[in-house]
Amino acid sequence: MEIINVKYSIHHYQLWDNGVFPNSHLDVLVYKNVLDLPLLFAPKAIKNLFERNNWRNSWKDGVYTYHHYHSITHEVLGVYEGKSIIEFGGETGVKVEIEKGDVVIIPAGVAHKNMGEKDQVKCVGAYPEGRDYDMNYGKPSERIKADENIKKLPVPALDPVFGSHGELQRYWKSKNNIYA
Repeated sequence: MEIINVKYSIHHYQLWDNGVFPNSHLDVLVYKNVLDLPLLFAPKAIKNLFERNNWRNSWKDGVYTYHHYHSITHEVLGVYEGKSIIEFGGETGVKVEIEKGDVVIIPAGVAHKNMGEKDQVKCVGAYPEGRDYDMNYGKPSERIKADENIKKLPVPALDPVFGSHGELQRYWKSKNNIYA
């Protein structure tokens, strides 16, 4: 069952190191209204889409209401219910409204926080190649190891929605060698 909506838009946000959060040279990608979700079993449909594109180790929940980031993996969120504003990049970052049908791809190092209630928006999250994830909160003691981890991460081979012909390739592949 195909759940891709042909009428979608793409927004991308560059968030650089702010001294607290590493953020990333890779853009946060927001695919607005990209999912045409079924009435029943929407989370399962998103999970299946992500798995077809090798984004695994999925979960189903809201988005935390505090700044956090992952240093050992990138993350995708597929929204199946509700809407909320997510702040990316820390307190001086960008605020983006996400809602049912949106997909957000968050590069490793980019802080994200739900500005509403945790369960105001419900998502399926996943990670390229089923990677495990860590939790970092912007503490100085995390930073050296987090920076090392982020530099080692490859750009995923597949976009979680569009596979080998996705926007991830367009926006991320050209920036892949910045640390080389």
